[in-house]
Amino acid sequence: MEREAGSRRSPAKRAAIVRAALELFLDEGYARVSMDAIAARAGVGKQTVYSHFGNKERLFLAVVGEARTAASATPADASPPGRTGDPRADLQAVGERLLRVVLSPAVAALHRLTVAELTHHPELQESWRETSSDALLAEVADHLTAADRAGTLRVPDPLLAARQFVLLMATEGRVRSLHGTRPLSDAERRGIARESADLIVRAHRT
Repeated sequence: MEREAGSRRSPAKRAAIVRAALELFLDEGYARVSMDAIAARAGVGKQTVYSHFGNKERLFLAVVGEARTAASATPADASPPGRTGDPRADLQAVGERLLRVVLSPAVAALHRLTVAELTHHPELQESWRETSSDALLAEVADHLTAADRAGTLRVPDPLLAARQFVLLMATEGRVRSLHGTRPLSDAERRGIARESADLIVRAHRT
Protein backbone atom coordinates (compact mmCIF):
# COMPACT_ATOMS: atom_id res chain seq x y z
CA MET A 1 0.00 0.00 0.00
CA GLU A 2 2.84 2.39 0.75
CA ARG A 3 4.33 1.83 -2.71
CA GLU A 4 0.92 2.41 -4.31
CA ALA A 5 0.45 5.70 -2.41
CA GLY A 6 3.90 6.85 -3.51
CA SER A 7 3.09 6.15 -7.15
CA ARG A 8 -0.11 8.16 -6.88
CA ARG A 9 1.96 11.17 -5.77
CA SER A 10 4.54 10.84 -8.54
CA PRO A 11 5.62 14.10 -10.29
CA ALA A 12 4.79 12.61 -13.70
CA LYS A 13 1.21 11.86 -12.67
CA ARG A 14 0.84 15.28 -11.09
CA ALA A 15 1.98 16.93 -14.31
CA ALA A 16 -0.42 14.80 -16.35
CA ILE A 17 -3.31 15.75 -14.07
CA VAL A 18 -2.53 19.47 -14.26
CA ARG A 19 -2.22 19.31 -18.06
CA ALA A 20 -5.52 17.41 -18.39
CA ALA A 21 -7.28 19.81 -16.01
CA LEU A 22 -6.03 22.85 -17.95
CA GLU A 23 -7.33 21.43 -21.23
CA LEU A 24 -10.73 20.53 -19.79
CA PHE A 25 -11.21 23.77 -17.84
CA LEU A 26 -10.48 25.82 -20.97
CA ASP A 27 -12.69 23.62 -23.17
CA GLU A 28 -15.71 23.25 -20.86
CA GLY A 29 -15.44 25.75 -18.02
CA TYR A 30 -14.95 25.14 -14.33
CA ALA A 31 -18.41 24.00 -13.25
CA ARG A 32 -18.94 21.42 -16.00
CA VAL A 33 -15.64 19.61 -15.48
CA SER A 34 -15.67 16.67 -13.06
CA MET A 35 -12.78 15.04 -11.28
CA ASP A 36 -13.74 11.82 -13.07
CA ALA A 37 -13.27 13.51 -16.44
CA ILE A 38 -9.91 14.95 -15.39
CA ALA A 39 -8.74 11.54 -14.18
CA ALA A 40 -9.82 9.91 -17.44
CA ARG A 41 -8.06 12.54 -19.55
CA ALA A 42 -4.89 12.21 -17.46
CA GLY A 43 -4.98 8.42 -17.59
CA VAL A 44 -5.03 7.97 -13.81
CA GLY A 45 -7.55 6.87 -11.21
CA LYS A 46 -9.84 9.41 -9.55
CA GLN A 47 -8.29 8.66 -6.16
CA THR A 48 -4.90 9.62 -7.58
CA VAL A 49 -6.29 13.05 -8.49
CA TYR A 50 -7.69 13.48 -4.97
CA SER A 51 -4.43 12.24 -3.48
CA HIS A 52 -2.53 15.03 -5.22
CA PHE A 53 -4.97 17.92 -4.88
CA GLY A 54 -7.79 17.09 -2.46
CA ASN A 55 -10.57 18.80 -4.38
CA LYS A 56 -11.35 20.58 -7.65
CA GLU A 57 -10.79 24.07 -6.27
CA ARG A 58 -7.24 23.29 -5.15
CA LEU A 59 -6.59 21.61 -8.48
CA PHE A 60 -7.75 24.75 -10.30
CA LEU A 61 -5.43 26.89 -8.17
CA ALA A 62 -2.58 24.53 -9.04
CA VAL A 63 -3.41 24.86 -12.75
CA VAL A 64 -3.28 28.66 -12.47
CA GLY A 65 0.02 28.48 -10.60
CA GLU A 66 1.57 26.16 -13.17
CA ALA A 67 0.41 28.39 -16.03
CA ARG A 68 2.00 31.41 -14.38
CA THR A 69 5.23 29.55 -13.73
CA ALA A 70 5.45 28.39 -17.33
CA ALA A 71 4.78 31.90 -18.65
CA SER A 72 7.39 33.50 -16.37
CA ALA A 73 10.16 31.01 -17.16
CA THR A 74 13.33 32.76 -18.32
CA PRO A 75 14.79 31.41 -21.58
CA ALA A 76 17.94 29.35 -20.99
CA ASP A 77 20.05 31.73 -23.08
CA ALA A 78 18.77 34.90 -21.39
CA SER A 79 20.86 36.81 -18.88
CA PRO A 80 19.36 36.97 -15.39
CA PRO A 81 17.81 40.37 -14.62
CA GLY A 82 19.93 42.65 -12.49
CA ARG A 83 19.55 45.90 -10.60
CA THR A 84 20.76 48.95 -12.48
CA GLY A 85 20.22 51.51 -9.73
CA ASP A 86 17.75 53.39 -11.95
CA PRO A 87 14.32 52.75 -10.34
CA ARG A 88 12.42 53.54 -13.53
CA ALA A 89 14.50 51.17 -15.66
CA ASP A 90 14.39 48.41 -13.05
CA LEU A 91 10.62 48.64 -12.65
CA GLN A 92 10.11 48.68 -16.39
CA ALA A 93 12.16 45.50 -16.78
CA VAL A 94 10.14 43.69 -14.11
CA GLY A 95 6.92 45.06 -15.59
CA GLU A 96 7.65 43.67 -19.04
CA ARG A 97 8.17 40.22 -17.53
CA LEU A 98 4.98 40.54 -15.51
CA LEU A 99 2.96 41.39 -18.61
CA ARG A 100 4.38 38.36 -20.36
CA VAL A 101 2.87 36.25 -17.55
CA VAL A 102 -0.49 38.03 -17.26
CA LEU A 103 -1.11 38.13 -21.02
CA SER A 104 0.16 34.65 -21.87
CA PRO A 105 -2.59 32.68 -23.64
CA ALA A 106 -3.13 30.12 -20.85
CA VAL A 107 -3.09 32.62 -17.97
CA ALA A 108 -5.36 35.08 -19.79
CA ALA A 109 -7.82 32.31 -20.69
CA LEU A 110 -7.91 31.05 -17.10
CA HIS A 111 -8.55 34.59 -15.88
CA ARG A 112 -11.48 35.00 -18.28
CA LEU A 113 -12.85 31.65 -17.12
CA THR A 114 -12.54 32.70 -13.46
CA VAL A 115 -14.42 35.95 -14.05
CA ALA A 116 -17.22 34.06 -15.79
CA GLU A 117 -17.51 31.62 -12.87
CA LEU A 118 -17.30 34.10 -9.96
CA THR A 119 -21.06 34.40 -9.49
CA HIS A 120 -21.41 30.71 -8.73
CA HIS A 121 -17.89 30.02 -7.48
CA PRO A 122 -16.64 33.13 -5.65
CA GLU A 123 -13.94 31.04 -3.98
CA LEU A 124 -12.02 31.08 -7.27
CA GLN A 125 -11.12 34.73 -6.82
CA GLU A 126 -8.44 33.53 -4.39
CA SER A 127 -6.40 32.42 -7.39
CA TRP A 128 -6.21 36.04 -8.60
CA ARG A 129 -5.81 37.80 -5.25
CA GLU A 130 -2.25 38.48 -6.36
CA THR A 131 -2.14 39.38 -10.03
CA SER A 132 1.45 38.30 -10.44
CA SER A 133 3.44 35.56 -8.83
CA ASP A 134 4.71 36.17 -5.30
CA ALA A 135 8.25 36.17 -6.67
CA LEU A 136 7.61 39.09 -9.05
CA LEU A 137 5.76 41.05 -6.38
CA ALA A 138 8.66 40.53 -3.98
CA GLU A 139 11.12 41.58 -6.69
CA VAL A 140 9.29 44.86 -7.26
CA ALA A 141 9.22 45.49 -3.50
CA ASP A 142 12.97 44.77 -3.31
CA HIS A 143 13.71 47.30 -6.07
CA LEU A 144 11.62 49.93 -4.27
CA THR A 145 13.26 49.17 -0.92
CA ALA A 146 16.69 49.56 -2.49
CA ALA A 147 15.69 52.88 -4.08
CA ASP A 148 14.38 54.12 -0.72
CA ARG A 149 17.63 53.19 1.03
CA ALA A 150 19.69 54.81 -1.72
CA GLY A 151 17.65 57.99 -1.43
CA THR A 152 16.56 58.00 -5.08
CA LEU A 153 12.93 57.46 -4.05
CA ARG A 154 10.94 57.80 -0.85
CA VAL A 155 8.86 54.63 -0.40
CA PRO A 156 7.42 54.26 3.13
CA ASP A 157 5.61 51.01 2.25
CA PRO A 158 7.45 49.15 -0.53
CA LEU A 159 5.06 46.19 -0.53
CA LEU A 160 2.01 48.44 -0.96
CA ALA A 161 3.70 50.40 -3.76
CA ALA A 162 4.71 47.10 -5.41
CA ARG A 163 1.14 45.84 -5.29
CA GLN A 164 -0.13 49.10 -6.78
CA PHE A 165 2.41 48.82 -9.60
CA VAL A 166 1.45 45.20 -10.30
CA LEU A 167 -2.29 45.93 -10.33
CA LEU A 168 -1.83 49.00 -12.53
CA MET A 169 0.24 47.01 -15.00
CA ALA A 170 -2.03 43.97 -15.08
CA THR A 171 -5.23 45.98 -15.45
CA GLU A 172 -3.84 48.16 -18.23
CA GLY A 173 -2.50 45.12 -20.05
CA ARG A 174 -5.80 43.27 -19.83
CA VAL A 175 -7.81 46.27 -21.00
CA ARG A 176 -5.57 46.98 -23.99
CA SER A 177 -5.43 43.31 -24.98
CA LEU A 178 -9.20 42.85 -24.57
CA HIS A 179 -8.51 40.47 -21.69
CA GLY A 180 -5.93 38.52 -23.60
CA THR A 181 -7.93 38.00 -26.79
CA ARG A 182 -5.82 40.50 -28.78
CA PRO A 183 -2.07 39.86 -28.60
CA LEU A 184 0.02 42.90 -27.75
CA SER A 185 3.26 43.59 -29.55
CA ASP A 186 6.56 43.82 -27.70
CA ALA A 187 6.45 47.58 -28.22
CA GLU A 188 2.98 47.84 -26.68
CA ARG A 189 3.98 45.81 -23.62
CA ARG A 190 7.16 47.86 -23.28
CA GLY A 191 5.10 51.05 -23.43
CA ILE A 192 2.71 49.90 -20.70
CA ALA A 193 5.63 48.92 -18.49
CA ARG A 194 7.40 52.23 -19.09
CA GLU A 195 4.30 54.33 -18.40
CA SER A 196 3.44 52.39 -15.23
CA ALA A 197 7.01 52.58 -13.94
CA ASP A 198 7.04 56.32 -14.59
CA LEU A 199 3.86 56.82 -12.54
CA ILE A 200 5.28 54.94 -9.57
CA VAL A 201 8.59 56.77 -9.72
CA ARG A 202 6.92 60.20 -9.95
CA ALA A 203 4.63 59.32 -7.03
CA HIS A 204 7.64 58.50 -4.81
CA ARG A 205 10.15 61.16 -5.76
CA THR A 206 12.21 62.51 -2.89
